[in-house]
Amino acid sequence: MSATPFDQRDGWIWYDGQIVPWKDAKLHVLSHGLHYGSSVFEGERAYGGEIFKSAEHSERLKKSAQILDFEIPYTVAEIDAAKRIVLEKNGQKDAYLRPVAWRGSEMMGVAAQDNKIHLAIASWEWPSYFDPAQKMKGIRIDMAEYRRPDPATAPSAAKAAGLYMICTISKHKAERKGYADALMLDWQGRVAECTGANVFFIRDGVVHTPIADCFLDGITRRTVIDLAKRRGFEVAERRIMPEELPSFSECFITGTAAEVTPVSEIGPYTFQPGNMTKVLMDDYSAEVQPKSKAA
Repeated sequence: MSATPFDQRDGWIWYDGQIVPWKDAKLHVLSHGLHYGSSVFEGERAYGGEIFKSAEHSERLKKSAQILDFEIPYTVAEIDAAKRIVLEKNGQKDAYLRPVAWRGSEMMGVAAQDNKIHLAIASWEWPSYFDPAQKMKGIRIDMAEYRRPDPATAPSAAKAAGLYMICTISKHKAERKGYADALMLDWQGRVAECTGANVFFIRDGVVHTPIADCFLDGITRRTVIDLAKRRGFEVAERRIMPEELPSFSECFITGTAAEVTPVSEIGPYTFQPGNMTKVLMDDYSAEVQPKSKAA
């Protein structure tokens, strides 16, 4: 990935209905989204020029905004078209896309019901989220200090920017200790997710994953569950307690950025990336490719 700061790169960004030069895609420092977290986003990947599950991501973006009490002034079809324009304008086939919507700067205060809603979409080349050689060995994950909040206290069904504050803190602490990520528990002390990815475990041929009721039910998560079921693997979505971790033989995480990444350690617990994880990695790699290439 380029070492150039993101605000200094070359390229084009779709911004409120217009394609603008990358360096001109700016907002005012008194934008409500910056001060009060009234911002939602998506992370998506294009493979071979096709954006994987584009409409599903656009639908979730609009739903996230509605949960945060604002309406993105574009339809799902218009957002999908804008993403394709960005990819084409930037000359990219395999890329990461970041749509983001936020309240603007008309009012500054907790209440800002009349602020303009902005939408921007950027794309850039982004290889594997984790080092490829390390990924095949399984990444090392720490235990996070912060927990996912009670859904009665935060809009956990939204991909809202503010919900990632504790994720950044947790990932930074893990990285400083030599880990790649951190596993977060939920508000009741049960296994939840990593800082930007859902988590899966394997024991005796059964795939286990936490119920996504206080954290984001990832699009990659749902894709992998479907792929596992196609293989005939039993999938158990259930409550998982941290004391169960030693009983699992395999572990992996999923997300648009992480794709399917094996895990070798979570704190003091070790796992051995095995055949079921490898099968799901390969199945996911085939699934995201344009169908003409995946055949």
